[in-house]
Amino acid sequence: MSTLESTLHDAPTPDVALAADETGLELKRGAVFNTIALLASNFRGIFTFLVARLLGPAILGLFSVAWASTDLISKIGIVGLDNAITTFIARSEAVGNRARSRMLFRLSVGLAVAQSAVVAVLSIVLIRLFGHRFGLQADMVAAHAIILLALPGIALYRMSTSVSRGMKVMQHDIYSRGITEPIATTLAFLIVFVTGFKKFGPELAAIIGTAASGAVALAFASKLFRRAPAREGSTFFQKETRQLLGYAIPIGAYQLLNTLISRLDIILLGCFVGRAPGVTLATVGIYGATVDTANGLRKLNQTFNPIFAPIIAGITATGDRKRAEATYERLARWMLWILLPLVIVMALAGNIILLIYGPAFQIGGDWLVIVAVAAAINAFVSLGETVIMVQRPGLNLLNSSIACAISCLLLLWLIPRFGVMGAAVSTLVPQIAQGILRSTALRVVFGWKTSWRNIRPPLIIAVIGVIPALLCRLTLSGIVGQITAAGVFLAVFGSGWWYYHRLRKQT
Repeated sequence: MSTLESTLHDAPTPDVALAADETGLELKRGAVFNTIALLASNFRGIFTFLVARLLGPAILGLFSVAWASTDLISKIGIVGLDNAITTFIARSEAVGNRARSRMLFRLSVGLAVAQSAVVAVLSIVLIRLFGHRFGLQADMVAAHAIILLALPGIALYRMSTSVSRGMKVMQHDIYSRGITEPIATTLAFLIVFVTGFKKFGPELAAIIGTAASGAVALAFASKLFRRAPAREGSTFFQKETRQLLGYAIPIGAYQLLNTLISRLDIILLGCFVGRAPGVTLATVGIYGATVDTANGLRKLNQTFNPIFAPIIAGITATGDRKRAEATYERLARWMLWILLPLVIVMALAGNIILLIYGPAFQIGGDWLVIVAVAAAINAFVSLGETVIMVQRPGLNLLNSSIACAISCLLLLWLIPRFGVMGAAVSTLVPQIAQGILRSTALRVVFGWKTSWRNIRPPLIIAVIGVIPALLCRLTLSGIVGQITAAGVFLAVFGSGWWYYHRLRKQT
């Protein structure tokens, strides 16, 4: 019996399998809308492409550092309310309390937007006063001061979308992030570019795009509560505020740390411009485009996580551990089938992929291999983060604290010595550490006995496909070698996937 065939015989009990199948259908329905939103949001790459082509890698580098800092600071204003409100509304809807859901919607959005506005003002003042002390150039300080105005719009989008997800309505994200944001950002950039605001045009466009996305997300979320009865009372309001913030703060803390892990490489490169080997605004821009390309893998968790969170919250609330394990294993296997071919193609043909931004960006091919692997690991282990979040969010805070400490130490050690390559390497190790920590938590704390047999097939098929692909890559040079290697791997992997699913249907 082959390895793939033996894997199929290691199945859960019929009752657990039936429940998992029902949950799987719900996951698939939600994933369809999330995938459409994800694909549509990738049109924002047109904005990055235009910045690279029209303004060059140096201006792209300026924007990349400023946007990375803004994304990080946005976590302080939102303070985990986006994830918390999804869980709270899912629980409220589970008992049919639409009035409470409506109140939570208004409360959470108001809190997050107000906090983000305050954080934006304070951050602008601080960056103006102390930015130069952190090694930021004058243009870098100005770019930060402008783009931080996007924080209220970011909060409005994230909170409104999280409310919709708590109601298990996934399609709203298609219109806000998938359609509105990329179109508004790109059009705004072209307008400000034509009118002469070239240096800080990307920052202005980002502000307009996030504000438009937030407004659309709010409009759609509001429609869900038009007929909901009102629930008033200051005592009730204060109680819900305390409970919501108490649940959200640990989540916000580890979200901040996770964002720090994923963004600190670009932020520190901006601080080391001219002070580390080969680190210039141009190379930072090239690295930013490389990271943006690899982050397409990181975003793949948004295909399943938005629907996975409310589903796993409901399952674990009933104590049905076996069903939760089966659902998690199934989702992990789906993620590997998607992630493995994409990350390996990026590794085999990275130079060709980056050529879309311009010839100068091809030097990022080696960096792309490393950051793509890091992004894929992040997307995969985020499933474990979601499971832990709905039960013991404090554990995620501990895991992220350890990974963040590793990331900071590596970045401060490697960037001054190896420049951009040091930053790329520093992104990989923390993701591996988080994967180990989350897997250990699931086994030791929650007693999950996740079987690696269920996720082994895509790994085996990927290894089989890599062997002939590497032979093509080594024997053929240039663009021909990269395209041939990627094509051979996809052919082998696709055939293996077809054979595996054919076996599953026969058993």
